[in-house]
Amino acid sequence: MHVDLAPEPRHNLHPHTPLPYTGSPLLLCLSDLRLFLALTSTLSGILTPLTQWRAGALDELYPSLPNLYSLFLHAFLLLFQSIFLLSLPFLIALPIWVVGVYFAGVYSVTLAVAFLLNGSEDVLHSRVDLGEEGDRHGGECWIYLNGVSVGRHWLQSNLDLLAMTFRRPVTGVHNRTYGIVFDLLQCILERDFLYATTDIRRSYVTIKASLLDPSNEKVILILHSQGGIEGGMILDWLLGELPRDVLRKLEIYTFGSAANHFNNPLPYPIHVEHFAHTRDFVACWGVLHFSSPSFPNRYAGKVFVCEGEGHLLNMHYLGSLFPITEQGKVDEGMGWEGASRLWGYRDGRVPGGDVKQP
Repeated sequence: MHVDLAPEPRHNLHPHTPLPYTGSPLLLCLSDLRLFLALTSTLSGILTPLTQWRAGALDELYPSLPNLYSLFLHAFLLLFQSIFLLSLPFLIALPIWVVGVYFAGVYSVTLAVAFLLNGSEDVLHSRVDLGEEGDRHGGECWIYLNGVSVGRHWLQSNLDLLAMTFRRPVTGVHNRTYGIVFDLLQCILERDFLYATTDIRRSYVTIKASLLDPSNEKVILILHSQGGIEGGMILDWLLGELPRDVLRKLEIYTFGSAANHFNNPLPYPIHVEHFAHTRDFVACWGVLHFSSPSFPNRYAGKVFVCEGEGHLLNMHYLGSLFPITEQGKVDEGMGWEGASRLWGYRDGRVPGGDVKQP
């Protein structure tokens, strides 16, 4: 796979001043709509390739029973919620009490199906047996925030493949799904209105506590898709509340980030890297657009632009950028040495190429 390191934007090459992420929510929504329409040709790049199953049952679209069950529930919610949105203009002719009952019914069905997808746990942990390797990195805390449409099963799969790739235990704070349609509406609320949902507030508490824990020398935060929006907002709060000597523990790595900004003021020593496929709609709508020269100093961190498509974490990003061989090790042929700090963590290593000894 061909990977380029995007230059950090320093100067605005366009004569107009870009709309700030703190600007009018309505103008931001209109801007996002225009960007969405301009990128419609990349929509198919969210799910393709469909059969890149390098991690077997851990891949989101692998035809296992749990995956097929999740896909069935998502298909139902997509159809159900699409019909609901299309029906909204016709509700104006109905009595208000009928509209109220209708909304309550849609809400109840959505919650019921979402519970089947999400379960009841807010925090999950990787289940990979790492043996002695799992004890070699006691000073590190790895936290993962997932993206849209990820229920409990797919979150567990993400955590397990991350643990296999980097040979560390990983904790996941569940960004619950309520179906692709409602999840996208939630993304707009978070990104354009800067609204902190319950998922963001819960994740913030977990990350802040991990940073303040004196036993943690490093806190590595992995963000995917909508998790990039949430992680960016959490970082804004952390920068305003925690001292530099605490924030120096933090490292952030995003995949297909949907965020429209990522702050990291110069005095703060936070290491940030972003990975994005060139034909992944979400990455094009997020990190690739807002890290361009049109938005100077808007997206902190290195941006690795990876030729290809696909938005799913396991199948497309980890499967392409950190593929695991039949021997259970990350393929060394990727040639990332010295470019990506995250690459230095593969197979239980630490950046610099050494394997940490117990």
